Amino acid sequence: MRHSLKTGFSFGLTSGIITTLGLMVGLHSGTHSELVIIGGILTIAIADAFSDALGIHVSEESESKHTP
Repeated sequence: MRHSLKTGFSFGLTSGIITTLGLMVGLHSGTHSELVIIGGILTIAIADAFSDALGIHVSEESESKHTP
């Protein structure tokens, strides 16, 4: 497995778990609604994936890994 793929996967997995747990606890404490919690998890999953992808892209671009 390529190094960048391993790095991205491990970073994304750790970040996603911590973010999702925090979101679940916060939404449950505030609303006690399962529908709100599920909607929040879906929203944060999409936003977190885009955020991680952009962060890794900018990091690799700053290191000039993908320029000729």
